Amino acid sequence: MNDRTPVVVAARRTPIGSAGGALRNLSVDALAAPVLRALLDDAGLETVDDVLLGNVFGPGGNPARVAALRAGLGSGVPGVTVDRQCASGLAAVTLAATMIRAGEGEAYLAGGVESASTAPHRAWRTDPPVPYTRAPFAPPEIGDPEMGAAADRVAAEAGISRDRQDRFAARSHARALAAQYAGRFTGELVPVAGVAADERPRAFTVERLARFRPAFTADGTATAANSCGVNDGAAAVLVVSERVRRERGLPGLRLVASATSAVDPNLLGLGAVPAMTRVLDRTPDVVEFNEAFAGQVLACLDAAGIDEETVSPDGGAIALGHPWGASGAVLVVRLFARLVGQGGGGSGLAALSAGGGVGVAALWEVV
Repeated sequence: MNDRTPVVVAARRTPIGSAGGALRNLSVDALAAPVLRALLDDAGLETVDDVLLGNVFGPGGNPARVAALRAGLGSGVPGVTVDRQCASGLAAVTLAATMIRAGEGEAYLAGGVESASTAPHRAWRTDPPVPYTRAPFAPPEIGDPEMGAAADRVAAEAGISRDRQDRFAARSHARALAAQYAGRFTGELVPVAGVAADERPRAFTVERLARFRPAFTADGTATAANSCGVNDGAAAVLVVSERVRRERGLPGLRLVASATSAVDPNLLGLGAVPAMTRVLDRTPDVVEFNEAFAGQVLACLDAAGIDEETVSPDGGAIALGHPWGASGAVLVVRLFARLVGQGGGGSGLAALSAGGGVGVAALWEVV
C-alpha cells in the first residue's frame, strides 16, 4: 500500500424496487442524490473531486452531474456518466480508483443508478419510427443475441441443469429474506420516497420454481423465476486515497486488483470469466457475482473455479433485483457491509458480465 492506494470507506444504496413499483416515480438523479449525500455524511466529508455514475437506459444529460447538483455537492463537482451496460456501476468504481492511483484526486463518489420505470421510450428515426427496447450490443453480422437466449446457450454449453439453476435461485431468495428479517441490509440502505426495504425477495421453493416455463427459448432453462427482474435503484461508494483514509482513521476495503475483459458477444454471459481469472490471487472469503440468470452465473463460477455456496451470502440479483447501471456498485456495497460494516473481515470479489460480452471484476480486502 501507498498513499495513492484506493480504498472504499463508505458504501450505500437505495432499496431496489421493481419496475413500475415502489420507486416508479423517481428519476435517476432523484434516486442517486440521497445516496451521494449519505456517503458524505457517513465519512464526514463536505465534498469530493468528482462523481462517477453508471447508467444504461437514460435519460442522458449526464445524470451523474445532475445527481451531484441535486445532492448539494456544489457547482464545482463535475460528474461523469459511465456506460458499460450491466457492468457500468462497477466500472465507475474501478475508474475512480484509477483516477486516485493517477494522482488526479483523492476522493470520489462512484457507483450507478437506473430507473427502468422512468427511462424514455426509444425509436429509430425511420418512416414510420420503429420502437426498440435496447441498443445493439454488437454488429448483427457478428451476432447480437438477446440476453435471455444467450443465457440459455451458455447454460446448455456448460451443462448447467434446470434443477441446479432453480436450486440456486431458491437459495438466493431464501438468503435475501433471511437477511431482511435479521436486519443485515439496514446499515447500507438509504430510504427514499418512504421505501425502506427491497421489493422483490419472496419465498420460493425449488418445487414451485420447477413449475415455471422457459422464458426465452422453447427448450431453454432460464425462466422468469430463476432470472433477475427489471428494477429501479441506486448504489454508490466513497473511494478515497489511503492517505485520506489513514488521516481520518476510517476502516475500509482496499482495492487489490481490478480487470475488464471481453468475449464473443454470442456468449455474452461469460464476459467476466477472464477478468475474474486475472484478479484472483487467493480464494476470497465472499463473492458477489451479479445474478442476471442462474445458469449464466453458474457457468461463470464453474469456469473460474469458484464454489457457488460462497456467492451472494445474503442473496443476489435474482432475489433483490438488477437495476442495470447500479448493479455493479450494489456488489461492492454488499461486500463493504459484510466485510467492514458487520466485521466479517478478509477479502471479497465483485464481478459481473454485461451486454456485448464485456466483464468487470474487482478483488478487495479489509484494511
